[in-house]
Amino acid sequence: MKFKDLNIPEKVLEGIKAAGFQECTPVQAQTLPEALRGKDIAAQSQTGTGKTAAFLITVFSRMLLARQPGRSLSPRALIIAPTRELVLQINAEAKLLGGTAGFKILPVFGGIDYHKQREEIAKGVDVLIGTPGRLIDYLKQKVYSLRKTQFLVIDEADRLFDMGFISDLRFLLRRMSPYDKRQSMLFSATLSNRVLELCYEHMNMPVHFSVTPEMVTVEKTEQEIYHVGKSEKVGLLLGILKREPAGRYLIFCNTRAAVERLDVLLNANGFATNSITGDLEQRKRMKVLSHFKDGTVPILVATDVASRGLHIDGVTHVINYDLPQDPEDYVHRIGRTARAGASGRAISLACEEYIHSLFDIEEFIRQKIPVMQLTDEMIIVDYLKRFRYTRKNNAGPQRKESRQRPRGKRHVTKR
Repeated sequence: MKFKDLNIPEKVLEGIKAAGFQECTPVQAQTLPEALRGKDIAAQSQTGTGKTAAFLITVFSRMLLARQPGRSLSPRALIIAPTRELVLQINAEAKLLGGTAGFKILPVFGGIDYHKQREEIAKGVDVLIGTPGRLIDYLKQKVYSLRKTQFLVIDEADRLFDMGFISDLRFLLRRMSPYDKRQSMLFSATLSNRVLELCYEHMNMPVHFSVTPEMVTVEKTEQEIYHVGKSEKVGLLLGILKREPAGRYLIFCNTRAAVERLDVLLNANGFATNSITGDLEQRKRMKVLSHFKDGTVPILVATDVASRGLHIDGVTHVINYDLPQDPEDYVHRIGRTARAGASGRAISLACEEYIHSLFDIEEFIRQKIPVMQLTDEMIIVDYLKRFRYTRKNNAGPQRKESRQRPRGKRHVTKR
């Protein structure tokens, strides 16, 4: 199905063309005809299938076809997402798809520009995209209202449940325009009983779609796994990076400490690398992601904070340095590659610490991950020399100074 065959205004078609989209993905082909007619939608779709474009095209098209004079205290559309990264991703795609339509689009989330965001909302916006906490904060202050909001989108509904946002979500929905006076669209990786309960409670007889549920992982992702000892994982990872230096790598670890150590090790061995974890300050996180997206830094090491909501073109490899302990996290991690029809590779390193989760992962994806043969030549063994040399150069002067101080005596600086 082509976009031009649907009831989409010319200005939105221009945005679709600017985004490089030509034909509808399966989730778009199934949901757009009903959504453009004003039907409520509840769709199950795997990551990287184009669901963000599906709901943005619907919202922009119907907003253009039903113009209203001026801006009011209520945004015309509210989009709720579980994480800051996903809010930023939706905002970027919204600016691209709706760039020529003249809509005022505003992302709001914690950790940055509190007063500036507040002032922008107070001026009036057409599309408000945000995380539940910050949206509720401004709503309680009566910075904006939801009584006349015409469109509601709940993205990654299952993730909102998992992160404990269900009470916040219901707080927002109870303060919205009646369910039969707005169009609501809900997208989720799974339409569980909890998610369906939300549909029945706050939506107007939604049409259900389940897009390729039998294919849990992305079809064009080439998956492989190496069984390796914990002590050899770094050497194997360096060997993989050395053999294929032209790739763009997203490497996942299970803990912040593992991310930080791996970041230092890779940089010490000549690989340009950045890292993000959940506690990284928001401005720094945005800067790191920007450098990874534009290719300035081709390797990003991260915890699962980067496994959802990031759409980064050209990620050739996802490496599970640590096997995730939750099977769904495996699907979301490898979904960062092979996006928008491209191919990609997902390489997992299974060590004795996390091997126990492999059975659950393979049961969840309903397939065996091909086991790759490991040889000694694939493992780089002298990386610790460079690592220790780097640490020594970085910390040498401070260590030398501390040894010069007499033990048991207070160091006093003479004035």
